[in-house]
Amino acid sequence: MSAHPEHPEHPDRHHHYTEQEVAREVDELETKSATAARIFDLRRIIGGLFVVYGVIVTITGLTDSQSAIDKAEGVNINLWTGIGMLLLGIFFLAWLKLRPAPPPVPPVDTDE
Repeated sequence: MSAHPEHPEHPDRHHHYTEQEVAREVDELETKSATAARIFDLRRIIGGLFVVYGVIVTITGLTDSQSAIDKAEGVNINLWTGIGMLLLGIFFLAWLKLRPAPPPVPPVDTDE
């Protein structure tokens, strides 16, 4: 039998945290959460993928043979699709730059 019957698998559980320790932990977690939200903003991911794939498809369109263009009834579909993807990707990245995610709201201090 353990010395701490209420929590035998966690003998340190009887430690009581001060309000300052809890507040510091909450502040650290909020900062990490806000940073993760900015890093994983969907506009960054979508814009980046569209730019990368747009470059690839545009290069493919620039190097297409005449027979490939003839298959698409005379339209260089890879070139036009690549340009469209590039423009959409640039739009998402510009949107992210012009309207970044709002900074986290500082917690209201109720001690004062």
